[in-house]
Amino acid sequence: MQIRKFVCGPVETNCYLVWDEGKALLIDAPQDSMNNVLEMLDKNKLKLILIANTHGHWDHVVENALLKEKTSAVIAVHKSDEKMLWNPKGTMFKPEDINKISGMPPSRADTHLDEGDVIKIGGIALEVIETPGHSPGSVCLFESRRKILFSGDTLFAGSYGRTDFPGGDHKKMVASLKKLFKLPQDTKVYPGHGSETLLSREKWIEEMI
Repeated sequence: MQIRKFVCGPVETNCYLVWDEGKALLIDAPQDSMNNVLEMLDKNKLKLILIANTHGHWDHVVENALLKEKTSAVIAVHKSDEKMLWNPKGTMFKPEDINKISGMPPSRADTHLDEGDVIKIGGIALEVIETPGHSPGSVCLFESRRKILFSGDTLFAGSYGRTDFPGGDHKKMVASLKKLFKLPQDTKVYPGHGSETLLSREKWIEEMI
């Protein structure tokens, strides 16, 4: 299992190209990610199978359509966030952010990410964990054999996702975080923004929420 992180766009969104046995998965598709992803696919002779959105906010989905056009990859998101893909600009909550983006093509989900689903790419098996709170359809992806968690905007190094945006829900976020903290404490966390961390380092959050 190989992981390549790209930090892209005006709010420094992380996206992750994950691959094994010549097949690849992209977790989130922020602005300015496409060229980096295409270069890495070509360099490693990879076929992009799936673009998995951890949630529907603009900074995680804005290049879905462009990458699908170039690679024919399937787009997947939780059904509760599906409509956000149709109008990414509608999920921009700060006026100053709107001025940073010139084009925001809509995209459509080809399939949904539901609790307990397992995404299989080569020898990789990522389990979908529903973690609403930051958005209604936020999900995390967990590779249990390697103890790796792609946490989107649910859990960060030193903090957790905001719940004051439309669709946010603090009570649901608390429940989602408690669910994540039941995973093995030596799980490595790859968040939607910022640096990687270990679940054990963020255990203090559970006592604060």
